[in-house]
Amino acid sequence: MSDQIPVVEAFRVMAANKSLSDSELHDLIRDGIHAALARRFGGPVEAEIAILPEGDIKIVVLKEVVETVEDPAREASLEEARWDDPDFQVGDLLEIPVEFSDFGRNAVMAAKQRIIQRVREGERDRIREEFSGMVGDLVSGEVQAIERGKIVVMLNRVREAEAVIPWREQNPRERFRQGETIRAVLGKLEETPRGPRLILSRADPLFVKALFAIEVPEIYQGIVEIKEIVREAGGRTKVAVSSKDDSVDPVGACVGLKGSRVQAVVSELSGERIDIVPWHPDPEIFARRALAPAKVSKVISDSERHVITAIVDEDQLSLAIGRNGQNVRLASQLIGWQIDLYSSRDWLARGAESSLFGGGDDYEVSDFPLSELEDIQPTALAALQAAGINTFFDVLDMDRDDFLKVPGIGEEDAAVLLTLIEELTVEEEAPEGAPPAGASKAAATAPLFAEGDEAAVAPDPDEAGSPEEQAEAGAVDVADPTDGTDETDVEAVGAAVSEADAVAGEEEPGKAPD
Repeated sequence: MSDQIPVVEAFRVMAANKSLSDSELHDLIRDGIHAALARRFGGPVEAEIAILPEGDIKIVVLKEVVETVEDPAREASLEEARWDDPDFQVGDLLEIPVEFSDFGRNAVMAAKQRIIQRVREGERDRIREEFSGMVGDLVSGEVQAIERGKIVVMLNRVREAEAVIPWREQNPRERFRQGETIRAVLGKLEETPRGPRLILSRADPLFVKALFAIEVPEIYQGIVEIKEIVREAGGRTKVAVSSKDDSVDPVGACVGLKGSRVQAVVSELSGERIDIVPWHPDPEIFARRALAPAKVSKVISDSERHVITAIVDEDQLSLAIGRNGQNVRLASQLIGWQIDLYSSRDWLARGAESSLFGGGDDYEVSDFPLSELEDIQPTALAALQAAGINTFFDVLDMDRDDFLKVPGIGEEDAAVLLTLIEELTVEEEAPEGAPPAGASKAAATAPLFAEGDEAAVAPDPDEAGSPEEQAEAGAVDVADPTDGTDETDVEAVGAAVSEADAVAGEEEPGKAPD
């Protein structure tokens, strides 16, 4: 039995490396010995295998005594049984002791292969059990190899698990080298002939969501919830958040003091731009916020077709569209509605053409109340309203004498009104493909955001300018939620991390694609 102890000790060392318990180890040894006995006796056998605490292994093969042997591995002839004991009868059970040293090379190899197979099956089962409920969670590891654009990762938790980041799940901004530490989100558990394979991702929106859960304690605690998140990896991410506690500002919590929390996420994403907006159940309000950092003048919704028509001023159009239409495209994905984006001039021109050619659509929505013009004195506004003049279209064709005929309107008020009309209807040279010259420019209606009431926007390194400018743009101050806002405005959030003018001139003004 002395040669059995080193074998058991070798099995125990293997069990320790594979994190196997003693009971699992004994099951593996028994299974391996059964395979060795099958190789020696020519088929599956009935055997009793006892593994003693001191390391000895006792093996007894059991065979049934029969008159005619049909299965040599399980049956013994009456003549053979009576060699040892003449009292054996048909139907008795013959016990044959087997020494471990009696196994030949083939039997030992069969036992080894069986044990290795069982160990691998156990590892695969543990990987399935451990990771099946972790889809969407953050995992970390070390870059083991880069093969044909695919990153092979050795996870810190389970080194036997095969984890890869395919090219389509990588951030195009990033490059990794062998040996570097890497974090990613578990996308799915894929079955292969070699066992389960973990598909990781650094391009999935869930990766950004998992990073925020680490950096923002309020999200981890369930106080702040990420309601919606959309992303174009390497370009821009939009996150809609809400709070279950009225005293906690969800955007401010995600931004952190001087932008520290959102900057940590941006750094992990290699400078990807992040917009954080407050979620709202009303599609119109949500659409205004989703188009941040652009300010929207007017929103019209079609609930039957799930279409939002957003109208912005000329200086906000390129900001609303974003680079290659990215901002409006992500905003549409965020709210789940199609967004049709128009400049105020295009919208007024469309309404004018509809009236000229007898169009059936109602474009009166391009008009707006005079009360939205900040330069009109309250007394003059009251005088105009008393005379039945309430909207911009009502004063569009009036001249100086017409204004002076209104009781309560003096020379100074008439001059102010004429100046406003001239500013809002100035004709500009239309570019090729634009509406005919003479289309009125829409007035600047009441802004969506009150002072200090903007969505938080993480800076884009390509847009922020010099490193000094980027450092300055990184400061995020949280506004007072009750400062100068009403219930129809967006809740007060942190000031924008990057200046809106940083991207105002990137794209040529034009209508965004549907």
